[in-house]
Amino acid sequence: MREFKTIALIGRYSSAEVASGLVTMGDYLRKEGREVLLEKETAATNRINGFPAADYAEIGARADLAVVQGGDGSMLNAARHLAVHRVPLVGVNQGRLGFMTDIASARMLEAMSEILAGRHATEERTMLAAEVRRDGTVTLSTLALNDAVVNKGAVGRLIEFLVHIDGEFVYDLRADGLIVATPTGSTAYALSSDGPILQPSVPGFALVPICPHTLSNRPIMVSDRSVIDITLKRSIDARLHFDGQMQCDLQEGDRVFVRRAEHTITFVHPPGYSYYAMLREKLHWGEVL
Repeated sequence: MREFKTIALIGRYSSAEVASGLVTMGDYLRKEGREVLLEKETAATNRINGFPAADYAEIGARADLAVVQGGDGSMLNAARHLAVHRVPLVGVNQGRLGFMTDIASARMLEAMSEILAGRHATEERTMLAAEVRRDGTVTLSTLALNDAVVNKGAVGRLIEFLVHIDGEFVYDLRADGLIVATPTGSTAYALSSDGPILQPSVPGFALVPICPHTLSNRPIMVSDRSVIDITLKRSIDARLHFDGQMQCDLQEGDRVFVRRAEHTITFVHPPGYSYYAMLREKLHWGEVL
C-alpha cells in the first residue's frame, strides 16, 4: 500500500470556499505529520502564504498524492498535468455536479483520515492522446481525460469531416461536430449529446455526433486500442477542444488523430465509494418527479 507522505493541494479557481478548504486541509495534514505542497498558481490566486509553493513539475517529482479542491474542471486540469508523473488524485467537491470530486467538503477531513490510514480504493482512468496534423506536420499534441471535440465555431454552419478508424473509412459526416469521449468523459458533453454512459473500466471510447444532419448517424463505441482519424473536409470555421478547453482553430484538410494515451490517471476514493451510487445521486435516478 502506497504511503502518502508528501501531499500537494490544488485549487484551480479563486473563491473563499476553496481558499478556506485548502488551508483547513493543509493544517490538518501537517498535524498528521505530512509534508504539504501548495500548487504555485493556486497559492497566488487564493493568496495563501502558509505552505511551500510548487509548480506541477515539482509536485510531480515530490508528491505522493494530490488533493484537488473544486469541481470536475479542476480535476481535469490536474490530471492533464500530473498523469505523466503518476501522482494519484483525490477530489473534494466545491463545484456543482462533481462526477470526479466525490468527497463532500463537509466531510473532507473524515475522508482524508481514512485515506491516510490506508482505507481507500484506487481506480485507473484512461486518458486520450491527440494530435493535429496540417500538411503532414504535427501542429498540436496534448492529453485529455474527458474528451476531444471537433466542432463548429462562431459562424454557426455545419462542418463536414471524414472519420476513419484504424485506417478504415467509417463515414462522411455533416454535423455541428464530433465528440470522442473516454469512459470518464461519457458523463460530460457526450452525455448531453445522447451518448452512452460507460463504466470507467470499460476499454472503449464513445464517438458521439453533435446534431448530425443525417439523423441515422448515431453514437458508436470503439475499442480504446483504436486510432481515430478525423479529417476536416469542409469548414468555414471549426475548432478543437480538449476537456472543454479551446485548443486551436482547424482548417480544411487538417487531420485530428485520437488514441489511448500511454499514461493513465489514478483516482483515490475513500471507503464506501460506489460509481453507481454516484450516478444515482448526480443524475437523480429513481426520484419521483
